Amino acid sequence: MTRGHVGLLLALGMLGLMALDFTQSRSLNPYTAPPMLALGSGLAATGGHCAAPPPK
Repeated sequence: MTRGHVGLLLALGMLGLMALDFTQSRSLNPYTAPPMLALGSGLAATGGHCAAPPPK
């Protein structure tokens, strides 16, 4: 296989995964989605961090 063949296979594989994700996922409701960047919005940070100690 040449470098071009490998690149083509990689690109086709990525397009296939993106098409599968697009067909299987629900569309995002922009009115209920959290903000991408909540800098200064007053919203508390949620989620976890693997380096954070467990709550007592």
